Parts: sequence; C-alpha cells; structure tokens
Amino acid sequence: MAGPFRDDLKERVRQAVDIVDLAGSYFSLRRQGRIYTTLCPWHDDSRPSLQVNPQRQSYRCWVCNEGGDIFSLVMKMEGVEFPEALRMLAERAGIPIETQSPRSAQSAQEKRTLYDVMAWAERQYHQCLLHSPEAEPARKYLRQRGISDDSIRRFHLGFAPDGWTWIQERARKEGLSLASLAAVGVLGKREGGGTFYDRFKGRVLFSIRDVQGRPVATGGRILPELVSSDPDRQAAKYINSPETPLFSKGRMLFGMDQAREGLTKTRAAVVVEGYTDCIMAHQFGLRNFVAVLGTALGEDHIRLLRRFAEKVVLVLDGDEAGRKRASEVLPLFIEQQVDLRVLTLPDELDPCDFLVQRGPSVLSEMLSAAADALEHKFEQVQTMSKSQRTHAVQQAVEDVLSTLAKAPRLSASTTAREKIREATILSRLSRLSDVNEDMLRSRLTELRNSRRTTGATSDVEAKPGGDRERELFEVLLKIGDDPATRGLVQDACRELTAAHFSTERCRKLLAVYRELCEARTEPTFDALMLLIDDAELKNFVVELDEEAQEKLAAKSPEDLAAMLTDVLAHVRWRHTRHQQGRNITMLKQSRMEEGDKHQMTQQIIEQIQQRQGLSAPKEG
Repeated sequence: MAGPFRDDLKERVRQAVDIVDLAGSYFSLRRQGRIYTTLCPWHDDSRPSLQVNPQRQSYRCWVCNEGGDIFSLVMKMEGVEFPEALRMLAERAGIPIETQSPRSAQSAQEKRTLYDVMAWAERQYHQCLLHSPEAEPARKYLRQRGISDDSIRRFHLGFAPDGWTWIQERARKEGLSLASLAAVGVLGKREGGGTFYDRFKGRVLFSIRDVQGRPVATGGRILPELVSSDPDRQAAKYINSPETPLFSKGRMLFGMDQAREGLTKTRAAVVVEGYTDCIMAHQFGLRNFVAVLGTALGEDHIRLLRRFAEKVVLVLDGDEAGRKRASEVLPLFIEQQVDLRVLTLPDELDPCDFLVQRGPSVLSEMLSAAADALEHKFEQVQTMSKSQRTHAVQQAVEDVLSTLAKAPRLSASTTAREKIREATILSRLSRLSDVNEDMLRSRLTELRNSRRTTGATSDVEAKPGGDRERELFEVLLKIGDDPATRGLVQDACRELTAAHFSTERCRKLLAVYRELCEARTEPTFDALMLLIDDAELKNFVVELDEEAQEKLAAKSPEDLAAMLTDVLAHVRWRHTRHQQGRNITMLKQSRMEEGDKHQMTQQIIEQIQQRQGLSAPKEG
C-alpha cells in the first residue's frame, strides 16, 4: 500500500503537521468540546457538519461522508494525488524530501526538470505571441475569434512560428536539452534519421496546465491562413502533446487551474469540447468551465471533477456528433454515481458562438435547466418518428438496465444512498419508457443472473453480508488501539483471506492489516492511516473508526474478544455457504467427467458438514 516514499518520511510529516492547524488554513473552525466544527465545503451546508478530531488527527463530514487525515485533506482541497500531497505537507513542515530513497529522489528530480522545461517552452511561445512580428497572423486570428488580450494572458496562449527549428534554436542558446523538450512533447523525432523537429510549428498554442497551475502540455490549432495559402499542406486542425510523464489527456482537463475557484463557489462543473469554448466562457464571467482534450469525457475526468464539484454538466454541439456523444455518457451517469447532466445546444452552435450570439445569461439559464443523462437520452428518443421511437425506447431501456446490471446487486453492504439511487433510476426509467417498473426489475435480475452464470458478476452480488464485515473491522479498530487486545488482530488476520469479503474496500483493508502484522507493527488506527495512500480507503477507515468509537466505547476487552469471535464465525459461515453455492452451480452447468463430478459432490458434502459446525448468522 505504501507509495514511492519511505514510511519514516510519512510518519515525520504526520507528526509535524497538526490537522487542526491544517484545516484552519482552509476553514474557519469553531471548538465544540473535544472536536472542532465548520461548514463543509463539499456540500451545501447551512449547519456545521464537518468535524475535525485532534485526538485521532482525522476529519469527517456526517452529511456527505467525506473523511480522512492530513494527507486526504490536502488531496481533496488541492486536487492532487498522494505523492504531491506528501510533498506539499513536507514543505509546510520544513522536512526535506531528500529523505526518500535514492531512486525515488532521482525520479522526483527528473520530473521537476521536466516541469521546468515545459514552463520555459510555454514562456517562449507566449512571449512570441505577445511581441513577435511573425505572430501577427495569430493575434489577428484570436481577435477574430473574440478572444481578449486579458484572456490571452490569463490562459498563457502562445504561437509557434512556421519553422522546423524555432524552439530548438532558442533552447540551444540557453543550454537546454533537446531530449528534455522531446520528453515533454514540445519536439518530435523523425523516424529513421532521428533528428528533432518543432511539433507545433505554425500553430496558435493553448497551454494545458494541471490543477496546481503548472504547464504540462500544449494544444495547437493550425492557422487557417497557412492552410489556405498552401493547399498541399496536410496538417490536422488541432493536435495535442503526446502522452508524457507530465501529461495524460484522459486524466486532465483544459482550464482546471482557472476554474478551481469557480468550481468551489458553484459546486458545479461545466465541460465543453473546445479550448476557445472554455476561454470564451471565462471571458464572459462563467468561471466554472473546463474542456476535454480531444477525447470523450471519461471516468478519470469525473473523478477529478468530483474533488471540486457535486454536479457536472456536459455541453455538446447541436450537431449529429454531439447527439451521439450524449448517448455515450449514460454509463458514466450510472457507474460513477454522479449528478451528470447534458446540454445539447440548439441550431448546431458550439458554446463559443452561442455565447457571442446570445450571451451568458441565456446559457446560464439553459445550464440550470439541463436534463440529467437519463432524461436526456429519452428526450432524444422523443424527437424520433413513431416507427423509430418504439425500437429506440426498447434499446434505451436495455442500455440503462445493462449498465445497472454491471453494478453490484443491492445487498446488506449497499449504502442507503446507492439503494435510493437504483430505486430512483428504475422509477424514472419506468415513467420515461412507459414500461412497468416490476417488469424492469425482472429484466434487471435476468441480466444480473446472466452475468453471474458467465462469471462476470461481482462478489458483492453473489455473497452479501457486508454489515457483518464492517462490524468485523470496527471491532479490529477498537481492539487494535488497546495493548491488552492487540494480539487478537494478528490471530484474526491469520485465518482471513480476501475471499472472505464481499467488497473491494474490505479486501484492501484486510491487505493493510496483514501488511502491518507481517511487519510486526502494532495495528493501531494511526498505523493503518499511515500505511494507506488511497483517499477513498482512508475515508472508509475514518468512517469505521468513528462508528467504532461511538458503538464500542463502553465495551470491555472481554466483550470485544467475544464480539470478534462471533463476527469471525459469521464471516466464515458466509464464505463457506458462498463456496458451496458456486460449486453447486458449476456442477449443474458443467459437462464434467463422472470422476470430477464425484469429487465435487464430495467437496459440497464436506462444505455442508463444515457449515453445520459453524455458527449460522442470527438473521439466518
């Protein structure tokens, strides 16, 4: 579970940074007994529901269930991954990063060099656009598009002259490595000869920056007049930097650094498809717009946006391609459990032209009224002819149910929010399609059963029992903090495997416990949190810990030992029953040789006997 940093560095940072001081740099905290409270920034909070616990060095919102430690808080507030959060906190505490392993330190230094090279290239291109006579056609093009001088400076736009070696010549004068420029995608390398060339020559450049405002890549738009003056020139209208150590187009969004404040204020992100669409929106005062980078909106984009916003609105051009993409986002709406809305603009206008022609207030009203992805899909169906509509409705229903079938079946481990979401989707699907809700549920069950028989189902679906699994970890957290009972954690970890658990996060948490036990580290809450880098898993541990502190505070060591014995027996019982069910299914469906069938039958009998020797769960 540990990342590229040594655990002693993480421990030193954790000891040096107090979560109350850290949270106080972001929020206005108020002391309330042993804890501190504040308005939660991640939902519309009117009564302080975010609690900071100085004793556990953790935080948690009881409404939106966001929680973690100092590392989680920086990751959430700054929109960074764990390694960057650790660096930021180390700098805050005055702890040198050189305490990393030599290999990690070298890798970090190489990456810092690439950031410096990319920033240098951005400055060269930007200054060229602002001051160079040969950039006048680019300045003219931007004026024609309505992009202001202020936007040019704020978004660090640039221009690459129409030559193969312009940026290389400047690099040589300053002693910069051409290999580093190639590593960040500024230069390309010809096949065969191995010589470098300026990748973005003759293009207006759009600087792509990460959430922290560091240049990581470039997008380039060929100047129209270059194409019109040279009919033989074959060049893509837009190109982006290739994938590099700094840049992955499927994980980044243009304008995120500019949109952070707007996202925090509105809690809504608006995603468009073009650089100029995003820039023009900001120019009109709509500061929560970002743009995809020549790819479709995907899961990683949603994860990034969910750090800052509760709602995502995808704005699409009103042409046929836009309507097609609207249908493609439906799985994201269901699988990512996000309030994803879709707005298709009228008259085949793109957002830039729409803003210029009709103004920001009209677009804002349309954004507020945008239908979510499910509603939008059926709105498209309603525009079809009657003969087309019947088939389209059937296909739309099947698409939604097929996507739902990929999610885990509702079980004891399913959160109330997930249960309500599935029920709401089925209810709305019934209303939109005019298909009976019971029939929809029946078809959903068929699809899930089909996935199960082909081995595609999740463990949650086939083996419910998540409430007792949560209880197991609550007990482990409580006994792990008491020196008198810590040995019981090691005993439990010896007999448990990933197969005993029905959810991925429980399996991950077991792996952390086992890692602690193998390292002979005391399995305390602090040790767990230190070993985990993943923000979602940290959140889960804080949630379990808070519940354990509340429910098990009065339990004696003897009571906790008895509880552990009981819940372990239950988990083992569930696991054995699950194995038996799978074997029976395989026996029914497979074409085994008689000897193999006999062997599996004997195994099933042994499992039944084993189950009879285990404690059955009280809910039976």
